[in-house]
Amino acid sequence: MRLGRLLTIVAALVCLAAAEDPAEQLPNRAQEAHARALFKEIRCVVCQNESIDDSDAEVAGNLRQAVRAQVAEGQSDQQIKAFLVQRYGEFILMRPTFSPANALLWLSPFVIVLAGAGLLVFRARRAPAPEASLTDAEEAKLRELKDF
Repeated sequence: MRLGRLLTIVAALVCLAAAEDPAEQLPNRAQEAHARALFKEIRCVVCQNESIDDSDAEVAGNLRQAVRAQVAEGQSDQQIKAFLVQRYGEFILMRPTFSPANALLWLSPFVIVLAGAGLLVFRARRAPAPEASLTDAEEAKLRELKDF
């Protein structure tokens, strides 16, 4: 029981030690909350499948600082995202926008499913007709072969 409590305290201390440096945070709590919400929408360019909020990479830290600076300047979400997209490409956004440039990525799953369904329908229609039943003479010959 005491060991469990001790491990819980040690785990809590480790989590506190791993927390972000308070000196990096914005003094205005509303701006900091706004920046943290944006962190979840921006992809880490190193980790690729993590937001900069979840990533420990140095680049993610630099991106967090850049976002905080722009939030402190009063930039809108769209302006901040446009700045990052201009610098890193649309890949930086966790949810890229629908545009002609990435329409293929958005529409390809639907095209593949429709093509597969079309192929199944086409093959089902071209299925061979069932074979005709045997004539009386063929059935008699078949019985002779079985008896042999």
